[in-house]
Amino acid sequence: MKKFIDEVIAEMKKVSWATRKELVNYTIVVGIAVAIVCALIWVCDTIFARLFHIILR
Repeated sequence: MKKFIDEVIAEMKKVSWATRKELVNYTIVVGIAVAIVCALIWVCDTIFARLFHIILR
């Protein structure tokens, strides 16, 4: 188990971590992408709901 932990620590030292600025930028991009997808789903849902309402009337 100690060997495993030592290897994990050694590998984690090799990781290239994002800077704070990069992290903030990536978070903003993901937030915008999620908002766009949510809006698209909402628009499609609204259109299909109205369409089914007209068909079933």
